Amino acid sequence: MAANSGNQAQFPLPLPKLELLVAPFWDDYELIDSGNGQKLERFGSYRLIRPETQAIWSPALPASDWDNVDAVFRRTRGDEGSGEWHQYRSLPEQWVLHYENLAFWVRLTAFRHTGIFPEHSAHWMWMRRQLALCKQQPRVLALFGYTGLTSLFAARLGAYVCHIDASRPAVRWAQENQSISHLHEHPIRWIVDDVLKFVKREIRRGNKYDMIIMDPPIFGRGPKGEIWRLHEALPELLDLVIRLLSNHPVGVLVNAYATNLSALSLHNVLSSAMKEFQGNVAAGELVIVDAYRAHPLPTALYARWSQV
Repeated sequence: MAANSGNQAQFPLPLPKLELLVAPFWDDYELIDSGNGQKLERFGSYRLIRPETQAIWSPALPASDWDNVDAVFRRTRGDEGSGEWHQYRSLPEQWVLHYENLAFWVRLTAFRHTGIFPEHSAHWMWMRRQLALCKQQPRVLALFGYTGLTSLFAARLGAYVCHIDASRPAVRWAQENQSISHLHEHPIRWIVDDVLKFVKREIRRGNKYDMIIMDPPIFGRGPKGEIWRLHEALPELLDLVIRLLSNHPVGVLVNAYATNLSALSLHNVLSSAMKEFQGNVAAGELVIVDAYRAHPLPTALYARWSQV
């Protein structure tokens, strides 16, 4: 790099290249449009409107398309607080969606979530490639696993999965997803626990994993009131997590829905944690493309380490 002045820093290596990962098409889910702080989605045969802080542009579709919906979520407490679903047509308490040979329940929760994050499927081909490198049954640790879609995908690939979440209702929901996906015979260990405490116990027990995936919240509480703040706790968690990696690990994945961090921040903290391991770190944003390809919607940040 040529210097423009004598006091400019010299970078011996190229800066990280951040990438957009686009979620694959689902038959049962569709982002129809987004804009004005909202997104219009189809979950199976039902059309929903949910808040979306990233969608600061104008919608591509006319108001008539947005009016033709089954339910709208409206916040009652702040940008990230709880709210209420206003149903214009009667919806069931839950219904099933499918992706390939997996099945999972959709429900309308008081925090606008539905139990699925379709953008996570942008990682699934990477998981398939990396787990195929294992010479024996892969062992996967899923931290902050929520309703378990990625855990079920790993199990379907033949991995032994240990799934951790502090929310008992979320873990119960994940177990129900395992049941309707007909994965009863696949080894998944479901655990309700504070993630940091569990990881420390696993280190003492000497357990090892070939792949570790996590989707930590910006803020959260453990089963006994433990406080979690992403920007404070993530470096410590990653430094602990690498002690759980096997002799031949194949992947570490961090997803984050964090407006106070950047993809470059995630890249840097994961690169620092994995500095003793050969491999490469990629980072960027997860994206869902709408039906009319008008406004690709950024949904989350990610960083992932791969063996190859």
